[in-house]
Amino acid sequence: MGRAFEYRRAAKEKRWDKMSRTFPKLAKKITIAAKGAGPDPDLNAALRTAILNAKAQNMPKTNIDAAIKRASGKDAADFTEVNYEGKGPHGVLVFVECATDNTTRTVANVKSYFNKAGGGLVPTGSLEFMFSRKAVFEFEKQEDMDIEELELELIDAGLEEIEENDGVVYLYADYTSFGDLAHALENLKIDVQKALLKRFPNDPVEFPEEHLEDIEKMLDKLEEDDDVQAVYTNIV
Repeated sequence: MGRAFEYRRAAKEKRWDKMSRTFPKLAKKITIAAKGAGPDPDLNAALRTAILNAKAQNMPKTNIDAAIKRASGKDAADFTEVNYEGKGPHGVLVFVECATDNTTRTVANVKSYFNKAGGGLVPTGSLEFMFSRKAVFEFEKQEDMDIEELELELIDAGLEEIEENDGVVYLYADYTSFGDLAHALENLKIDVQKALLKRFPNDPVEFPEEHLEDIEKMLDKLEEDDDVQAVYTNIV
């Protein structure tokens, strides 16, 4: 992966951060995790990760607690995680991850964003091979940390790539290694700041500025939708 992989990560970081800073979306992730395997983060790795990421975005503890409590409430919404794939303006490929309590509403909204931009949805699975799903961990480098030694310790847990930039360490692995890598980092007592599953384009494309303006308008509409959790494209 190397430098090309690092470049692709940096190119998308601004958009991912914009998405993850939205408290309602973070709260929904917490609720889904708590409802799926219980409200105790010590016994629920998915919830522990969701809380960790919420804290990394400065989400107040009261909001986090409320999201966990909501999962066990009588009127707790039954959220479904669903993906939509499509082609946007100028042929850009777009992968949309959603969490919704009404798939009819969500697919209608997502479809309208694509159609109004001159694009459209494609059958589920059509773009799956165009993106690689990766587990991504971020944490601050400790003073006595040897990056090469750390890499050797984490290879057995599935680590594929390790990078350091401005005192922050980034780890990448196949999404199936998320749990093993998270457990290995816990054993090493490394304080992870972010732990996410992200999609990287296998063949990123560079679009001219005039095309990017049209594409950004559609992406903004998608990101503003309450049901949309993350948006990925094949833009360089």
